[in-house]
Amino acid sequence: MFPVVYSPHLDGGFLHRVRPAGLFAILVTGSLLAAQEPSRSVEWPYYGGEQAGTKYSPLADIHAGNLERLQVAWQWKHWETPPSPGYFESTPLMIDGTLYVTTPYNNIAAVDAETGAERWRFDGHAEELGPLLSGSGWKLRGTAFWRDGGRLRVFLNNRHRLLSLDAQTGKPVASFGNGGSVLLTEGLRRIADITHATQSSPPVVYRDLVIVGSQVPDRVQLPDPVGYVQAFNARTGKRVWTFSVIPQSVNDPGAESWENESWRRNGHGNVWAPMTLDEARGLLYLPTSTPSSDYYGGERPGANLFAESLVCLDAATGKMKWHFQMVHHGLWDYDNPTAPNLVTITVNGKRIDAVAQVTKQGFTYVFDRVTGEPVWPIFERPVDTETDVPGEKPYPTQPFPSKPPAFVDQGVSFDDANDLTPQIKAMAQEQMKKFRIGPLFTPPSLRGTLQRPGQGGGANWGGAAFDPETGFLFVRATRGVGLNRIGKNDGSDPLVDVPYSNRFAVGGEEVSLNGLPLTSPPYAILTAVDLNKGEIAWKVPLGEGDPAIRNHALLKGVTLPERLGSPNNRGGALVTRSGLVFIGGGDRYFYAFDTKTGKEVWRTRIPYANTADPMTYRTRSGRQFIVVATGMGTDHALIAFGLNASR
Repeated sequence: MFPVVYSPHLDGGFLHRVRPAGLFAILVTGSLLAAQEPSRSVEWPYYGGEQAGTKYSPLADIHAGNLERLQVAWQWKHWETPPSPGYFESTPLMIDGTLYVTTPYNNIAAVDAETGAERWRFDGHAEELGPLLSGSGWKLRGTAFWRDGGRLRVFLNNRHRLLSLDAQTGKPVASFGNGGSVLLTEGLRRIADITHATQSSPPVVYRDLVIVGSQVPDRVQLPDPVGYVQAFNARTGKRVWTFSVIPQSVNDPGAESWENESWRRNGHGNVWAPMTLDEARGLLYLPTSTPSSDYYGGERPGANLFAESLVCLDAATGKMKWHFQMVHHGLWDYDNPTAPNLVTITVNGKRIDAVAQVTKQGFTYVFDRVTGEPVWPIFERPVDTETDVPGEKPYPTQPFPSKPPAFVDQGVSFDDANDLTPQIKAMAQEQMKKFRIGPLFTPPSLRGTLQRPGQGGGANWGGAAFDPETGFLFVRATRGVGLNRIGKNDGSDPLVDVPYSNRFAVGGEEVSLNGLPLTSPPYAILTAVDLNKGEIAWKVPLGEGDPAIRNHALLKGVTLPERLGSPNNRGGALVTRSGLVFIGGGDRYFYAFDTKTGKEVWRTRIPYANTADPMTYRTRSGRQFIVVATGMGTDHALIAFGLNASR
């Protein structure tokens, strides 16, 4: 057993375990390597590979010609146990030969990048704050580092706290805040009970600032917490600036977009997704979420800036540089769910430093990253505003990009009914008649509106990966249909005080045919968007699909596609210079696709379904690894793939 140091005070306390032998090995290994030839190591020092969030690696050691030799090199499991550890959604960092891996309970471990041996672990006991109200459960998708001279620090956003840890030992840095941690909720207005606070995405580090967003549980509406982005001094922990997504005074920018000063009693709009940084220019890009409530806006008439927007801030001061709202007066839970990608593209012969934001609704919005000017025109188009929900005022227009085309199907019509057989199509159309259907942005209803993309997208937090060689942006998306139905609040939930709220389909049966989807396959796709041309380069099914569909009684004797698509929206793609896109299929397989054609060139079975963005690196020994987190609860593993010896 490791030595244990524990402080019982929750705000400053922690449980810390260190393997002394592992630490000795680190020091000895470092001394030996220093005497060797210059390192061949290629690191993965940021959640998205680099601060720009491209998820691209220049490595090409693993390529189409040797994929048959790619196999599991090692596995690592975190130590957390039920009752409620969620999906293992971590994308590790690799720095100086060590992986820094976060866990569902907002903890962290250091793992040898070559062997998977654990070096230290830090347990902050976040679960002792009580259960999460978030419907998506426990998770922490990554971490961030900062160098204080020659000392490496790792930042852990542990629910309502931010901690600075010594990267070599895993111990809190005493000079940061109060014994190594600062409270993220202290001194902020419109923050509810701290038990409602949590974090799901890694911080961003700019110079001597560490910057964090927040995850506000959708259920909390009483009054609603405001979505803050905060910057702290990386050395001392002192708060330097805050940015509130929701205006907080009549003089704040955007306040006029909240009619009747409804900003006073509404919140959310927070940044739960990862953020992106243009480090050279000092520009920070925030993908903001839906205001409260996700589906009923009768208490917040107006466009509701700066919710469901891409906001560019001066990273040093927190001052806004520009913004663009993707959804006005959101009623569909179309959060901007992922870090935008900073890309350099060539459009009509002009080289542009751009920012691309993929969205749940299936659009890719592309802007000049400095000015915020759209690369291609974006048009405000009239949308359906008819509603039977008392007090609701849907916004009359929504922004539609002229390019690129949507990367996933939008809206629902009878022509979209599942056509695997004539009988199934007739049944699906009959089921659709029970609900309101229509194009993208058809409002929710008391009857229930079939919504596509559904509340989970389209794109989700796995985001997109960018290949600078081709200018292609690779994004996974689900093609599922959601039910957006509003009901009168019956007072049963003490955290909800709005008069109307969403009523989800029970067990999904209302939007399926005894387990068969209402629409045709594929149910998940991988798309390459050519950002130089503003076109779709290719689109392919992703994943085998649900075995229950293949074995369904209504499909007996029917020949189905080899890839039905698995609608697991956890995790995105990794692209490498070898011309390969690596991605989990949402099933128990890990895949590689050709970047130029979309051809599936390799897949291998994994013990659990993928749950995170993969990453890659090369160690000092010269070996390239590809690493991906899989599974949930106790059925999970961090899996490292490497080439075996030549046959």
